[in-house]
Amino acid sequence: MKLLRMQLPPLNALVIFEAAGRLASFTKAAQELNMTQAAVSYGVKQLEAAVGTALFRREHQRVKLTEEGRRYHQDVTLALEHIRRSTETLRRSQGGTHVTLSCSTAFASWWMLPRLALFRQDNPGIDLRLQTTDKDIDLDAEGVSLGIRRGDGRYLGLDAVEMVGEAIIPICSPAYLERAGPIGSVADLRKQRLIHLDEPFRARPNWADYFRAMQAATGPEDAGLHLNDYALVVGAALEGQGIALGWRHQTDHLVARGLLVHPLDRPWVTGLAFHVVWPHGVPLAPEAEAVRDWLAGNPPIPAPAWPAAMR
Repeated sequence: MKLLRMQLPPLNALVIFEAAGRLASFTKAAQELNMTQAAVSYGVKQLEAAVGTALFRREHQRVKLTEEGRRYHQDVTLALEHIRRSTETLRRSQGGTHVTLSCSTAFASWWMLPRLALFRQDNPGIDLRLQTTDKDIDLDAEGVSLGIRRGDGRYLGLDAVEMVGEAIIPICSPAYLERAGPIGSVADLRKQRLIHLDEPFRARPNWADYFRAMQAATGPEDAGLHLNDYALVVGAALEGQGIALGWRHQTDHLVARGLLVHPLDRPWVTGLAFHVVWPHGVPLAPEAEAVRDWLAGNPPIPAPAWPAAMR
């Protein structure tokens, strides 16, 4: 081990070199590492002295890796990333019963929370923590155990298991349908007040997509209420604000309890699905595996899940 230490360059200098090479700037590297620019410059010089060659070309207000520096930077980045991933794996394996699930606010509100009592009953020793986000985060970088993704099951850098197929159907409150009167066709839907999901980050079907899937005439569908979070969309439908697109895995329990209805029984099965995902190649702790398998089982909501006054 003493010989290895003598053969390796200063490890702190390697971290500085990785940041400076990736950012092509000593100033930006200093900001990222919370160091002075002089300290970054000294670290690079220390590394260059240790390897016996120039790693950067100093240009006006910027630095650029030399050819030798570029090759060395690739190796250093790979080695540091390997160390980081191994460290994270050890931390996760020692993380006890704490499992974090990254998901949308809508999934947490309309799928997970109604099943939370069942989850605790089935997994009494697991501390499940929901992390709601408005975009699909990098699970590995954030140290998050599991996530929920919509797609075909192929996600870059992630392993996945299907939880539930995607099926979409119009929903509204009973009070709205009573005011609107019978809706007998897709064409009738276009005359109603529609609630739109203007999803800023995640790709989601909209009313235009639904009408095309139903082979209905296309045209302007922008009139109505526009919201940027699906949890708000479902809330607006519950309040009788109009007709929304209902993802069945999140809204069927509300229909079963009479809080929502299907004004038209025309579901759209898209061929995609919602999946439980985790970082590719990263072993899951036993608790995370248990949560993954429980989610993939798509358990039904136990009755009664709502107060009697709401059923």
